[in-house]
Amino acid sequence: MTVRRIAFLYLVVAITPLYAQPAESPPPMASVTATEYAADLMQLYRESRLEDPRVLAAYARAQAGKDREREALGGLLPQITASSSFNRTNRDVQTYTESFNNERYALTLSQHLYNKQAWENYQEFRARARQGEFEAKDAQAEATVDLAQRYFMALAADDELELVLAERRATQKNLDRVEALYEKKLAMITDVLDLRARVDALAAQEVEARNQVRVSREELSEIIGRPVTERLSRVREDVELQVPGEGVEAWVRRATASNPGLKAQEQALAAAEAALREGRGGHYPSLSLNLSAQRSDVGYDNTLAPRSDSYVASLGVQIPIYSGGSTSARSRALYNDKLSTEQQMEAVRREVVKETTSAYLTAQASVEKIRASRNALESAENVLTAVQNEYKARRDLLKAQYDFITNLLVLNRWAGALSEQSVGAVNLWLAAHEAPRALEHNKEQ
Repeated sequence: MTVRRIAFLYLVVAITPLYAQPAESPPPMASVTATEYAADLMQLYRESRLEDPRVLAAYARAQAGKDREREALGGLLPQITASSSFNRTNRDVQTYTESFNNERYALTLSQHLYNKQAWENYQEFRARARQGEFEAKDAQAEATVDLAQRYFMALAADDELELVLAERRATQKNLDRVEALYEKKLAMITDVLDLRARVDALAAQEVEARNQVRVSREELSEIIGRPVTERLSRVREDVELQVPGEGVEAWVRRATASNPGLKAQEQALAAAEAALREGRGGHYPSLSLNLSAQRSDVGYDNTLAPRSDSYVASLGVQIPIYSGGSTSARSRALYNDKLSTEQQMEAVRREVVKETTSAYLTAQASVEKIRASRNALESAENVLTAVQNEYKARRDLLKAQYDFITNLLVLNRWAGALSEQSVGAVNLWLAAHEAPRALEHNKEQ
C-alpha cells in the first residue's frame, strides 16, 4: 500500500483539452445488471495507476531519488558525535598496588565552511531527484497510452468477432438462397461453391477472432492486475471527432517545452554537469570548523588524574597537492559522461519532435479516414450483393475511430499534456450501453 500512495503523491493533474465535441452524456441507468455492466477507460485507468508494475516502480525510483537528495544535503549540515569511555584499572607497582575507575565524555561538532565536492554532490543528487520525478511522469503517460491502445485493441477484437459472426450469417443466407435457385436450375454451381468457400473461410476466421478476443483481454489484464471479463464501453455515435485546432508547429513547440522525458534528460545533463564540477573540486582546498568539549579524569597511560573540562574550537584547512593523477583522470571521465548525456538529450529531443509530428499527422489522417469509411459503409449497404465489401467498410470505420482516439492520446503524451483529465475527456466519448452503428445494423440482419 505504501508504494501505491507514492504513486498518488507524484501524479500531476493538468487540464488538457482533447479536440472533440461530444453531446451531453446520456442519463445514468437506474440499475445495471451483471450482463449489462461495462468497464470504461477511466475505470481501468484508475485501476492501472495502482497496479501497473512499471508505474509503481517508476514512482518508487522517484521517491528513492528524493531520499538520496536528502542524504546528500545531510553532508552539508553540521555533524555532531558523542563518545564516552569507562575504564577499570589495576596497577601493581613495587611499593604499592592500586585499583581505580576513570571516565571520559566528549562531544564534537564539525561543519564544512567550504567544500566544493560536498556542495556539487548535493547539486548532482538534487538534479537526479528532479530527473526521477519527470521520469515517473513520463512512465505514467506512456502507461496511459499503452492502456488506451490495449483497450481499443480489445474493442477491435470484440468488433471483429461480431462482424465475422454477422457476415457469416449474411453469407449463409445468401448461400441458402443460391442453393435454392440452383436446385431450380436458376443459378450456377460456381456461385454455390464460391459462397460455400466463403462460409468455410468465415468459420475459420471466427475461431481466430474468438482467440484474439481472449488474447486482447489477457493483455489488458496484464496491466490491470485482474481478469478483465466485463464488456468494454464503445465509442458513442453522437461524437464528432475533430482534428486538433492548433497546427503541428504549435504542438512541436509545446512538446519540446513540456515533454517529461525531455525534461528528465535536461535534469540528467544538469546532474552530469554537477558531477563534473564535483570531480574538478578534488583540486580545490576545503575549510571546516570543529568544536569539541571533553570531561575526563584519565591521565597519561590511563593513570587517574584530576577531573578536567576542555573546550576546543579549531579551523581545519585541507589543500590537495597530488593524488597520483586520479583526480584529473576522474574529471576527464566525467566530462565525457557529460558529452554522452548531451547526445542522449538531443536524441530524445529529436524523438519527441518526430513522435509529436507523426501523432498529429496520423490523427489528422484518421479524421479523413473516418469520413471516407462512413461514406464507403453507406455505399456498401446500398449494394445488396457486396456483403464482403460491406463488412470490410464496417471494420475500417471502427478501426479509424480507435486509431484517431489513440493517436490523440499519443499526441498529448508527447506534448507533456496527458493527464487524468485527458483520459476523462476521452471517456466522455464512450457509452456503456450503446453499440456503434457499424455493429447495430448487423443485429437486424
